[in-house]
Amino acid sequence: MINNPLKNTRIEFHVLQSFPVTCLNRDDVGAPKTAQVGGSTRARVSSQAWKRPVRMALHDFGAKLAIRSKHVADYVAKACVQVGANEEQASACGEVIAASLSKETLHFFTETEAQAFAVFAQEQGFDSSKIKDKDIQKLAKKTFNPAIDGLDIALFGRMVAQAAELNVEAAASFSHAISTHKVSNEVEFFTALDDLQTDPGAAHMGSLEFNSATYYRYISLDLGQLHQTLAGQNLPEAVEAFTKALFVAVPAARQTTQSGASPWEFAKVLVRKGQRLQVPFETAIKVKDGGFLQPSINALTDYLAKKEKLAGSLFGKINEYTFGEDENFNIDDLIAALKQHAKVEVND
Repeated sequence: MINNPLKNTRIEFHVLQSFPVTCLNRDDVGAPKTAQVGGSTRARVSSQAWKRPVRMALHDFGAKLAIRSKHVADYVAKACVQVGANEEQASACGEVIAASLSKETLHFFTETEAQAFAVFAQEQGFDSSKIKDKDIQKLAKKTFNPAIDGLDIALFGRMVAQAAELNVEAAASFSHAISTHKVSNEVEFFTALDDLQTDPGAAHMGSLEFNSATYYRYISLDLGQLHQTLAGQNLPEAVEAFTKALFVAVPAARQTTQSGASPWEFAKVLVRKGQRLQVPFETAIKVKDGGFLQPSINALTDYLAKKEKLAGSLFGKINEYTFGEDENFNIDDLIAALKQHAKVEVND
């Protein structure tokens, strides 16, 4: 049993990020998503819309990602072929193995797991009738090692309805990003010209909705849960990859026509024990000194300071870091500091 010295310890990211004309996350009719907060309409970006680009960005920072797909059977079948199965055997084994893990749903699995399934099928002579659900599920649990591949499973979690023992509790928690102020979606009317058209006028007309907003983002990284899932391995590297991905990732909606390429403006990053704390921005921020950013920073820092005083010893603050005010403290400095909080000795 691995001792968990980081139990109930979290890194909390309180991020402010301003975007001009954008549609970062669309609803079912193509309009920017919104939410009612404190009686006013706010711009909203769903947690899912930001989690996927963060997950994809992890690969750029050295993390080997798992595979999230409905096509488990095809992937495992290819692995079976690589260890000697013919196409018919591989297809049958892939179908049986996939059915033991998921039925018509996306399944999160690692390349190491897929290779282990193929080797197991080989040991059974690629006879799919000999492959039992409990054997596959037991093998998956034994083989799963997110410290080698599948850091994204450790961060974002995995639910396997057919085999609860394969479930992984997510270490990262994302809120829906909301604007700190009231927002009204606007409409862009546009036309397109036909290069070969001889008649005057536009060949096509249309409209798209957009907005602009200063967003508040809250992300919590449970170091204790991450330590447990990774069995204490490579925690500082995981924190580094996650923080870098969090810093660069932006939702992909309409990036070619309404580019949203704005980085973090400000972040208050807390390392704490105890209950998670998210700033609600229940009262909409009003423009001051020409914008929403500075009054949003003031409201954010004032709220956290007040809650720290009210929580007393239960606030559990270990340290805090401020990004965006001091040019001598950049993202690399922040990451270096956060990695120190993830350094622990592994005791078997």
